[in-house]
Amino acid sequence: MGVDEPHLELRDDAAVKVVQLSGDLVTAHLGSLEQSFAQAQALTGAVRIELEGLTGIDTGGAWMVSRLRKRVAQAGGEVTLSGGAPDHIALIETVTQAAFESEMHEVVALGRWAWVEQLGKTAVSGYRAALSLISFLGQVLAGIAGALMQPHKLRWASLVTHMQDVGFSAVPIVALMGFLIGVVLGFQGASQLQQFGAEVFVVELISISVLRELGILLTAIIVAGRSGSAFTASVGSMKVQQEIDAMQTLGLDPIKVLVVPRVLALLVMLPLLGFVANLFGLFGGALMSWVSLDVSPGMFITRLHENTDVKHLIVGMVKAPFFALVIGVVACWQAFQVQGSSTSVGRRTTSSVVQGIFLVIALDALFSIFFAELGV
Repeated sequence: MGVDEPHLELRDDAAVKVVQLSGDLVTAHLGSLEQSFAQAQALTGAVRIELEGLTGIDTGGAWMVSRLRKRVAQAGGEVTLSGGAPDHIALIETVTQAAFESEMHEVVALGRWAWVEQLGKTAVSGYRAALSLISFLGQVLAGIAGALMQPHKLRWASLVTHMQDVGFSAVPIVALMGFLIGVVLGFQGASQLQQFGAEVFVVELISISVLRELGILLTAIIVAGRSGSAFTASVGSMKVQQEIDAMQTLGLDPIKVLVVPRVLALLVMLPLLGFVANLFGLFGGALMSWVSLDVSPGMFITRLHENTDVKHLIVGMVKAPFFALVIGVVACWQAFQVQGSSTSVGRRTTSSVVQGIFLVIALDALFSIFFAELGV
């Protein structure tokens, strides 16, 4: 079946400017009318769009008519539709109601007390976001509990894939980071302790700092920036492409399919990555102590064994699952907040990294207070 080329004619009818459309107004042929529509959008005053000559229209054509109506109305004109088949009119009205108002921006309040209004909006928005995040956390914990009670329902292939991406692929950067942190601590410790003739205590400085705080904290920050952003971008893109809606239509729970495997992968791999960071941190510190202070590797290992309690390693490792849960939940929650465009994906990915790192540091501070109160 052939397609009639669409046509647009502009004319004046008394005090009314007329936009007459004819032919098949379909997406494949809208390019030929682009210049004519641009001229029509500049019309002002009373405008009548005549649709009697339309033999066909699809959503692309309906969107163009809707956009023409909106632009003329924004310029202060009065737009009316004339004639046209009922199904054509219905499609145009449906597209008009569903169109994303990308041109509209929130009017910024001006005045002496505008900051009060903005502060209130920010507070309410933060409160709602916190409630949404807590609700999402509950859903994730319920999904993890269900997966642990019924392991056969867990998507093992997805879990192993994410463990590979989150864990083994991150080993080089985590090991390098740990090594460099050890080198920096050894160098800085040597320059300070030499002033007091206490060079040998550099072993305790390096071991306690790395095992208790820096190893797992910096690993969590790297994972938040590396894997957290990847989670938000991938799941957010799926939402933009309506793949999550398709899952729900098929009766699949997106939390169990997308979120639980990712969070479980972090829960398993982050402690292992933290342990790798600890090992390379101690290695870097031992190497720098040997070079700067003539503390031999044998002496380093001896003092490490005699003066560094295993509780420092345990304190660091206890934090790892909590950091992993925070990173995974925040990353996936931000992905589920994506709305409609790739710009939203980028914005939410940035927010995911910032919030994940902030919450990890805040949680680490709370753990420091908690363990100090326990005397550990």
